[in-house]
Amino acid sequence: MKLHFDANQDYQLQAIQAVLGLFEGQPLNKGEFEFSLGGSNGLGLKFSGVRNDLAVSEEQVLKNLQEVQKTNGLAASEKLEGLNFSVEMETGTGKTYVYLRAIYELNKRYGFKKFVIVAPSIAIKEGVLKNLEITAGHFQTIYDKIPVTYQVYSAERVSSLRSFADSNAIQILVINIDSFTKDENVISKPNDKLNGKKPVEFIQAARPIVIVDEPQNMETDIRKRAIANLNPAFTLRYSATHKNLYNLIYKLDPVQAYDLGLVKQIEVDSVFASNDRNRAFIQIEDFKTAKKGLAVKLKIDVNAKNAVERKILTAKNGDDLYALSNKRDVYKDGYIINNIDAREGCVEFSNGDVLYKGQTHGGLNDRIMKYQMEKAIEEHFKKELKLTAKGVKVLSLFFIDRVDNYRHYTEQGTTQKGKFAGWFEEIYTRFRQKPMYAPIAGHPADKVHNGYFAQDKKGVLKDSSEGRETKADDDVYQLIMKDKERLLDISEPLKFIFSHSALREGWDNPNVFQICTLNETRSEMKKRQEIGRGLRLCVDQSGMRLRDKNINRLTVIANESYEDFAKRLQTEIEDECGVNFEGRIKNKRDRVKIKFRKGFELDPKFLELWEKIKQKTTYRVKYDTAELIKISARKIKAMPEVQKPVIRAVRAEITMGRNGVVAGVSGETFAGDAYPLPKMEIPDVAGYIQSKTELTRATVLEILKKSGRLSDIMVNPQLFLDLAVNEIRSVLHELMIDGIKYEKIAGQEYAMMLFSDQEIEAYTDNLHKITKAEKTIADHIVIDSMSKVEKKFAEDCERNDNVEFFIKLPGWFTIQTPIGEYNPDWALIYKNESRICFVAETKSTLDQSKQRPHESMKIKCGKAHFREFPEVKYKDVKELSELL
Repeated sequence: MKLHFDANQDYQLQAIQAVLGLFEGQPLNKGEFEFSLGGSNGLGLKFSGVRNDLAVSEEQVLKNLQEVQKTNGLAASEKLEGLNFSVEMETGTGKTYVYLRAIYELNKRYGFKKFVIVAPSIAIKEGVLKNLEITAGHFQTIYDKIPVTYQVYSAERVSSLRSFADSNAIQILVINIDSFTKDENVISKPNDKLNGKKPVEFIQAARPIVIVDEPQNMETDIRKRAIANLNPAFTLRYSATHKNLYNLIYKLDPVQAYDLGLVKQIEVDSVFASNDRNRAFIQIEDFKTAKKGLAVKLKIDVNAKNAVERKILTAKNGDDLYALSNKRDVYKDGYIINNIDAREGCVEFSNGDVLYKGQTHGGLNDRIMKYQMEKAIEEHFKKELKLTAKGVKVLSLFFIDRVDNYRHYTEQGTTQKGKFAGWFEEIYTRFRQKPMYAPIAGHPADKVHNGYFAQDKKGVLKDSSEGRETKADDDVYQLIMKDKERLLDISEPLKFIFSHSALREGWDNPNVFQICTLNETRSEMKKRQEIGRGLRLCVDQSGMRLRDKNINRLTVIANESYEDFAKRLQTEIEDECGVNFEGRIKNKRDRVKIKFRKGFELDPKFLELWEKIKQKTTYRVKYDTAELIKISARKIKAMPEVQKPVIRAVRAEITMGRNGVVAGVSGETFAGDAYPLPKMEIPDVAGYIQSKTELTRATVLEILKKSGRLSDIMVNPQLFLDLAVNEIRSVLHELMIDGIKYEKIAGQEYAMMLFSDQEIEAYTDNLHKITKAEKTIADHIVIDSMSKVEKKFAEDCERNDNVEFFIKLPGWFTIQTPIGEYNPDWALIYKNESRICFVAETKSTLDQSKQRPHESMKIKCGKAHFREFPEVKYKDVKELSELL
């Protein structure tokens, strides 16, 4: 299988443009350099190479930064926090793709060639390498097969850093942070293979653009110093969960990603014990230091006023749970606390029982976990039955905390199935034998599951080393990453993956549809981390990404209530991203399958409406060139002053005290005529703008001439050109839409069969239940759960006797426009003195100044499209009454 990538995702292009916009005014980089490979005696070899030279001033970068932040709706920075820039993108939205493509764009726009990608872990490093491999052909097609070399740093192959520095091609070095944080690292020590130079010096000489993947894992002083020691031209930081947002330039938070349909919908299937108060239930929550010594926080069942209630209490050595529980008999014998050991994380009771932090006694832990597994397998079978015909391989992921529960070893070294593997094969076989699943029951249970864990030298599976990584971790992560395409192939039997709960950022597969965490101790895994492994939109057997919300649904099988899961996830997102995610986690049991009314396709009213709107169209654009020249010239004339490049010096005072070493800026100066800048090369001005706008050379020259700003080209050519292109393209889009003309395409229609061919499921808060079946085609209408306007419009259509028939137009009913596809909202028949067919677009505001620019432009295109349908009236409205 070859995975395919969409080069035209607006949100990804915006994230890339945010980076490019920072350096407007930067001339094309040449960056040749020379340094000595000799020793302290001055003898030795001169070495030439290619580096990134950042010529644009920090003052200009700050202005560019503020403009980028304004464009992206972010708070403007008052000053630069160094040349560090943050991009926040939700897990599953293509963060790695974005920064890899930014590399190509930075080369294309500015000529930069040296890039270092810093990964905090082996898993992320392997993920980056996999993405470099699978996107290579895609990027080569887009960027005219430009030469690119990527390598992973290895202490055994330090001489390869010489080619990183001297090559004139794009060079991408992937390196793990732990490879260069210490003085004793190979990269930091003089090396005979490099004429006594330190390997890191070759990186430093190239002044790389450093891309930090998951920077929240690299915020210690040691790691920050190590990254700064690479001598970056500037640093780009990409994460969904930044710890510190340095100069934020783009933000796609979880709420936005979810609402835009860029990630799977999330649902929770909760498995927990209800009304279970019959045993001596104990759960160790935490340890704390009290006035009278060490104490433990534990959860037990307590005799309350009206019933037994589960409560969290604090206890110390010698306390009797019988007394603490208000004399519950189940705690009568043997539940005196003998010892609290916070270092080992355990509590010993007088009956000899030892419980560790997070561990539960007296609950139904095994039963709950086994039923969780059953629900996961059942959901898997249901989705596989539905999606196999669409060419989608369904995968399920089980997180476990102990490898021994999946596979364990006898003293003789032979392997045996752990309880999880035994449970799995028993449950899977039961579902496989059901007649309804016969079409997908090809492989026996022992062929469809496997465990991905670290191994020791003898190949024995072992628990992952959470908190530190080993060679064994490296091996298992490589296996996982390199198996991505194989796992997506329907002919590959493996569908159920068991792995360690320490598996974090870096591992992902787009076709994970079920995630089930089976822990004997209370899981400390964050909810965002848990669902993050399954958020990506799925792909089919051709490697194409599917965007259908009815297909892309992640089911989390949890051993807690749906409300608790949602609350924890919401709290994490509010804490980490500062946004409100409330109401977007769905309860699986609220999912409804939409049923179409039997025989709707023969309903005369539906046929009357459909016949009037079913024709497809194409468009052509026409605009007045003189008007384009006039408006563009006026916009360019009104641009802010173009600043010339400058050299500046910043002075800082270093003070040392109890609070550490502090640098305080005490002044700055700008170099004058005594330090003239190198002569600026004036590019082909008209040719550059022409390539960005596709206007004729004569039109471009006329715009520039009439703008009266030609002299600014001599001040700062590149900055002027970039600003001018932005203004011209903005005017061009508006004029194209104003002059658009649609024509019907003979013989091309929207296929009516698509209504019933597509199986649609949605959640109750995304549905309007139909009470008058004769007025539409299905028992529910899918609406935007956040839009009161859509809900009211549907209700009004049912209530209003003059509305004879109405439908919500499906997502596949799209009109082509110069700025993307447009899907109108409603079609209806209204009868008063005469019968009128309407197509309506519902909006919360009709004030175009308050709508997003693309929104209002697409509405203009909708109006132009339906002008070719004389029997149909198109309107954008806030409510039904405005149609009439």
